[in-house]
Order: sequence, then C-alpha cells, then structure tokens
Amino acid sequence: MGIVNIDEELHDQLRKASVVGCRSINAQAAFWIRIGMLAEMNPTVPFNELVARELRAAGVVPQTIRAA
Repeated sequence: MGIVNIDEELHDQLRKASVVGCRSINAQAAFWIRIGMLAEMNPTVPFNELVARELRAAGVVPQTIRAA
C-alpha cells in the first residue's frame, strides 16, 4: 500500500463525498479511482452503467436486473 499526495481542495471534496456516500475517505478515493479507470477504458459507457456492472460483478445485484 502506498501514499497518494493530493491537494487540500481535492481532499476536502473527497471528505465531503465520503460522508454522502457513507464511505471512509480511503474507500471514497478507491471508488473514484476505480470508476475513473473504468471510464477511461470504456469512454462510451455512462457512469450509472459502470456502477451497475460493478455491482453485478460483485454479486450485489442479480444478473437479470439491467440498468435502464
């Protein structure tokens, strides 16, 4: 595990977003990093579909449920 150096403004946004998402600051950062990587690899896929795919892959949402 390493340390990521980010500026204070981004850290403040990360802290606020972690409260809204009910995540720790580290979990929020990991979420943003993962979704950002997926968005770069799949530039035509909407955010909601990326999240739905991740939820299905994790077994949180049954495979038969599809995003609208």
